[in-house]
Amino acid sequence: MESPSRPPVRLVLRDGDLQRSRLTVFFRLILAIPLLIWVTLRGIAAGVASIVNWLAVLVQREVPESTHDFCANYVRYSTQVSAYVLLAADPYPWFRYQPDYPVDVEIDRPVQQGRWGGFFRLILALPALLLATALGSGFATTTPGQGSVASNGNEEEAVVWGLSSFGGAAAACAFLAWFFIVALGRSPRGLRDLVTFALGYGAQAAAYLFLLTPRYPTSDPRLAEPYSQLPTHPVRAVVTDDLARPRLTVLFRLFLAIPHFVWFLLWTIAVFFVGFVAWIVALVLGRLPLRLHRFFAAYVRYATHLVAFVYLIGRRFPGFTGRVGSYGIDIEVDPPERQRRLTILFRFLLAFPAFVVASALGGVAAVIAFLAWWYALFTARMPEGMRNLGVTCLRYSAQTYTYSLLVTGRYPYAAPVLRDPGPGPEPRPNFAPPEPVLGETF
Repeated sequence: MESPSRPPVRLVLRDGDLQRSRLTVFFRLILAIPLLIWVTLRGIAAGVASIVNWLAVLVQREVPESTHDFCANYVRYSTQVSAYVLLAADPYPWFRYQPDYPVDVEIDRPVQQGRWGGFFRLILALPALLLATALGSGFATTTPGQGSVASNGNEEEAVVWGLSSFGGAAAACAFLAWFFIVALGRSPRGLRDLVTFALGYGAQAAAYLFLLTPRYPTSDPRLAEPYSQLPTHPVRAVVTDDLARPRLTVLFRLFLAIPHFVWFLLWTIAVFFVGFVAWIVALVLGRLPLRLHRFFAAYVRYATHLVAFVYLIGRRFPGFTGRVGSYGIDIEVDPPERQRRLTILFRFLLAFPAFVVASALGGVAAVIAFLAWWYALFTARMPEGMRNLGVTCLRYSAQTYTYSLLVTGRYPYAAPVLRDPGPGPEPRPNFAPPEPVLGETF
């Protein structure tokens, strides 16, 4: 029997040192071509086996051991290939599943499933596959007419699952990590953790699609806590929001936000002009003055409140001032501190990689908004896992904008973990030089 607290599909990460071979990383895509061909062929076979799983669930409510193991090994192997291509792992995965690979997936044994859930599995899996597409979960593929319910000859499953094969947040992280690794010989931990989280969700979606488990995939960032940590950062997300979403406000959410869109546009114009002056002042003083710090922090906080409301990540109608603690999805910002003038001088150039990741995570948040809108209309609630994942996306965006606006000198951190590690050291006096932080880029 399945444990209600223990997910049936679990990502296992053994990559502790983050070291990467510059040579193999430089030629990673070329080296991966045979693997991608092989995983595609195995995906076709897994699609055929999933038809057997589908029929078995309809007849006896349980998947046979043989086809379960075949499809499970395919999910594990495709995850390992994806981890290699997306730079989440360094060893070559070769052409078979390796139980000691740095990135692995554990899948529980077959359990009884409902016939109706099995019959409509493809339709039920579409939301999970859409979110897996935004996350960029891996390189799983099928062919038209093959898969759990695709034996009716339509190409819908092939199109949807093929879309999730590459792109999204994972591809953005891998693109940036490639330059970082070629230069330093190690992977940024935040980007690695975000990629592995995407791979873990993709494995859940594949296992559910292939009828290896009746448990629906969860996007809750708590799944990343066993292998990921959230270091202390001067920009933090605070969640006091409940999961209730009144249907009426959900239905008219965009119309309700129109006054906020107008106000946000006006505020953005002001920030654009004030930002240049703030950059000059920060270059002279080596820090951002307190009044400008508060102005930009309130702007970023207000933008977070607005996006949280529009994307259903937050419940209540937000205020117009960006006041601390005024919304259920809030952003806390530490007082200003001294920053290096050289990083201030090139701040917009330095922030470009963070904007790439923030843009990809913005796509994830948009998919969450689309799915949550339908879910909330029927249930008047927001799924907790999707809400929490949306908060992590908004937190990274807030860290990116506060970094670019000189509110903080700490680079954004992409780890998909919601909770802070706990109380940190005593706060430094205002304007004191910050202690150097190594290894926390991205």
